[in-house]
Amino acid sequence: MTLITLECPAKVNLFLRVLAREDSGYHAIETLFCRLALHDTLAITRTDAGISLVVEGADVGPVERNLAWRGAEVVLDATGRRFGVAMHLTKRIPAAAGLGGGSSDAAAALLGVNALANGAVPRAELFNMAHRLGADVPFLLSEASLALAWGRGQRMLRLPPLPPLPVLLVVPESPVATAEAYRWVDEMRAQSGIRAAVALDLEALRGWSDVARLAGNDFESVIFGRFPAVRAAFDALARTRPILCRMTGSGSTLFAVYRNQQDRDDAAMQLGSRHGRLIATASA
Repeated sequence: MTLITLECPAKVNLFLRVLAREDSGYHAIETLFCRLALHDTLAITRTDAGISLVVEGADVGPVERNLAWRGAEVVLDATGRRFGVAMHLTKRIPAAAGLGGGSSDAAAALLGVNALANGAVPRAELFNMAHRLGADVPFLLSEASLALAWGRGQRMLRLPPLPPLPVLLVVPESPVATAEAYRWVDEMRAQSGIRAAVALDLEALRGWSDVARLAGNDFESVIFGRFPAVRAAFDALARTRPILCRMTGSGSTLFAVYRNQQDRDDAAMQLGSRHGRLIATASA
């Protein structure tokens, strides 16, 4: 095999709870990941040596800092740099939007480069590599449609997929830095105390209506307070009467899940372009 092409799916957090800050400085989380049909595409060609990356569709900064580059690099290092790769990444997932685009590109690079190495890296070690690259990467590497995750994403319980439903994304023009969002949560809790405990019942994660009752995102209160445009977009999206409406990750992308495609398309017409870019997709 000398060429492999992979889809790199986006994700949303159906709920996201920020837990204690660890001695390392990172926060533990508890989240319910859901895969979307929206995806980037990563094509990887085996070469004699080195790494190259061409990114099409979005400006994501220096290629050497791209997570796809870093994913390829760790597999090549683990296999003794016996070959190189040339990668072409087509971006469709908005960057720095809470949709896991960079993490998904990294997961695809881990899988793809390892496939070109004839599976030299055991799957368990690939997950360790994924964990070191980011909290979303293990889920996107797992190829699960739905999963509960804890810690920094390294502890995960794969769940039966929910029925695929139409999803509408609203991407406001208000980028949010993840590190800042965590700092704001810490500042809020210094004043209000630790959030209440929540008991999770796996039976309550088998249908969309049940998941909607558990849905929530600890970043919403701090982001909505600092970005009125994101709050306005959320309120407008919620008025379209979806099954579930939340912010994903640390923001600022908002998502809504609908009963059918007509409801989603009507919502898109109602919203127009007033609150940011709209992307019609579906849960996977």
